[in-house]
Amino acid sequence: MLWASNELSLKMLKNKTALITGASSGIGEQIAIEFAKNNANVIINYYNNLKEAQKVVDKVKKYGVESIAAKADVSNFGEVKQMADVIQKKFGKIHILVNNAGIVKDRTLKNMTVDEWHAVINTNLNSVFYVTKAMLSLMHEGGRIISISSIVGQYGNFGQCNYAASKAGIIGFTKSLAKELGKKKITVNAVAPGFVKTNITKNIPFVRKKIINYMTPLKEEAEPEDIANVIVFLASDKARYITGAVINVDGGLAF
Repeated sequence: MLWASNELSLKMLKNKTALITGASSGIGEQIAIEFAKNNANVIINYYNNLKEAQKVVDKVKKYGVESIAAKADVSNFGEVKQMADVIQKKFGKIHILVNNAGIVKDRTLKNMTVDEWHAVINTNLNSVFYVTKAMLSLMHEGGRIISISSIVGQYGNFGQCNYAASKAGIIGFTKSLAKELGKKKITVNAVAPGFVKTNITKNIPFVRKKIINYMTPLKEEAEPEDIANVIVFLASDKARYITGAVINVDGGLAF
């Protein structure tokens, strides 16, 4: 088995259980794999593609940990509560929550529809409230809540008013909740990626990618592993004194 030969793994999350929203592909999938490498049990939240979610579950289990796929539209509080019930029956409590689910519907504000605005706000921002609220009663003292924001939430981007607003909202949510949960030793942090190689960004025109890379001091896009590795650290005991922080993982693009 992979876990038996993975001698370099630090096992930083041994005996921990984590829920990752939107974990059937992209950054969420990579977070799940890195958590498993570090001995965490992983709950793979997905929206409608059970086949892809199950593939991630199978990858995770190869590291000798427990994993299940948990269906829920995270923009629907009723479905989130049902998912919480499933998790409680299977695991009792969780130690780590990663709010990763997100979509883009880019358009200038002049041309953006009301539905496009609400779809992004509901999936990217309201979901963070819904899932975090539902999971608080299941979270161990000393737990970790980590949400995926974006440098777009800090600096804006042309044609992304809805996306930027949702990601900026996550930052405000993170800082406020960190103040509320400190007494329980639960840390609350956000990670703000820059340009990452995922299905969401693969259709960006070649010339646009070249411009972004030129503007990035490290001259390349991030791999999903670059984001996942930071999240593993924030989820571990090594980050016990970090809370209310927003950590940019952007190759220097934002400065």
